[in-house]
Amino acid sequence: MKQSVFTVLENRSLAASVFRMRLRGCTEEIRQPGQFVNLSLPGFFLRRPISVCDMEDDVLTLIYKTVGHGTEYLSALSPGSTLDVLTGLGNGYDLSRAGARPLLLGGGVGVPPLFLLARRLLARGADVHAVLGFNSAADVFYEAEFRALGCTVTVTTADGSRGIHGFVTDALPQDRTFFYACGPEPMLKSVCSRTEIPGQLSLERRMGCGFGACMGCSCRTVSGFKRICREGPVLDKEEIQWEG
Repeated sequence: MKQSVFTVLENRSLAASVFRMRLRGCTEEIRQPGQFVNLSLPGFFLRRPISVCDMEDDVLTLIYKTVGHGTEYLSALSPGSTLDVLTGLGNGYDLSRAGARPLLLGGGVGVPPLFLLARRLLARGADVHAVLGFNSAADVFYEAEFRALGCTVTVTTADGSRGIHGFVTDALPQDRTFFYACGPEPMLKSVCSRTEIPGQLSLERRMGCGFGACMGCSCRTVSGFKRICREGPVLDKEEIQWEG
């Protein structure tokens, strides 16, 4: 974990309530796709955790959705603004388990951390299929970017206004070797029940500290409780004990 000051290079809207921010700063602690950063916002007590979408040299790309006062403040920042950022938080996806034909499943703002993952998997020679799920056509983002990387891309929308009518579980290919998923917990639970191939999931929880001190983001697993910010956010499909 490293605390650094980052400078905003870009902050623009991608889709309904979804923004992309590019920042320049020290990225040396970010080692795996699936890790996240924690942003300190002036006037707000708790930091805001946001997954890493992409990283090249000292430029970090974050994609976030405005859901409250903190992210609304973030969306108003202009290029040249600075942010206090904790980097290198959480564990990431294990690329060594991908096999030849990995499947990426993203729901809404669960899509961004899969982008760096896709880029790294393609660099290893994998045949990557990304299934990206959204509520409607107005919510779709990064479809073209995943295609430009070289992924096979399938888009689903809950209202049928773009791509396949339904959810990511309605478009699961059957010829994949391993899956990586990120999205709302009901989506992740449904994915686990609908496919027999092994996989890893990135879970979301409200975080107090972001580095394991407060225990507020714990999740029940077969080996006891694990902190999503520390032992997660990426966990193996087989170890999660779903509630409800």
